[in-house]
Amino acid sequence: MEKRYETYPTWIIIVCESVPFSIYILGAIILSGFSFWVSIVYLLFCLGLDVRVMQKSCVNCYYYGKNCGTGKGRLCAILFKRGDPQRFAAKEATWQEILPDFLVSLLPLLGGIILSFLDFNWLRLILMALLVVLAFSGTAAIRSNLLCKYCVQGRLGCPAAKLFEKATK
Repeated sequence: MEKRYETYPTWIIIVCESVPFSIYILGAIILSGFSFWVSIVYLLFCLGLDVRVMQKSCVNCYYYGKNCGTGKGRLCAILFKRGDPQRFAAKEATWQEILPDFLVSLLPLLGGIILSFLDFNWLRLILMALLVVLAFSGTAAIRSNLLCKYCVQGRLGCPAAKLFEKATK
């Protein structure tokens, strides 16, 4: 039986949060080619998604009030009242629900493509390539090797795990 963390070690939280944080920063830098305010709106969108996840999912998670791999378990307990843990496992995730999460990477990529047609520069292209690597390979690596692998909630029932299992079949 694989080890499961009752509370994730701090180093895993730091590693796991560095990937989305880096994606947000890269996205904001790329979108700053339009204006400072476009970057601010994008960062507020990212913040809103994190708050939405805590409000809709984390409140019902096993890790509510604990150190989960994303660090949101404790933060959620500060911001929101405890939900029903039975709801977490029973929930069905859909591709429509997770589309906004994909937009975190797709919006800066689309913006970067538009900006590259208007005024090409190599730095933007490098930032876009780094964003793609982090969004796909980086996210997959942390989820499979650090988050989901050791997650107690995954054993109890996880809607995202069910959704991705369907996609790979």
